[in-house]
Amino acid sequence: MVVRKDKKNRKYFGTRRWGAGNIKNARGAGDRGGVGKGGRKHKFTHITAKTPWLIHRKGFTKWNQRKLQIITLDGIDRLFENGEAKGSSIELPYHKVLSNGSIRGGIKISASAFSAKAMEKIKGAGGEAIIIKAQESSGE
Repeated sequence: MVVRKDKKNRKYFGTRRWGAGNIKNARGAGDRGGVGKGGRKHKFTHITAKTPWLIHRKGFTKWNQRKLQIITLDGIDRLFENGEAKGSSIELPYHKVLSNGSIRGGIKISASAFSAKAMEKIKGAGGEAIIIKAQESSGE
């Protein structure tokens, strides 16, 4: 019967310097491919299997896209009490108005978005809710 040869690297499995050359080359964590996404091939396999949402995203993302800030009806009411808002109207670009709290009557609010309850409360108090579209800055 033919004698089967084991792979040559099997004889190094029990040693501490297997595949590293001199033991000086295998000191520290730098030999283990790090703990981040970089390093060895098996790390990439882990990323694709366990966290596929981190790679291969489709489409483009606007670099200057702003997220809407949140303001409540109570916060708007406080702006009028402190004198930061003048008159009976306020303009809030890049804001979404939520329905927490209450608002004084007759206020005209212009904002990028409103929740359904906030719209009801503003109209119920005799005010007006106007949805404005914020102007996009062009990179010309």
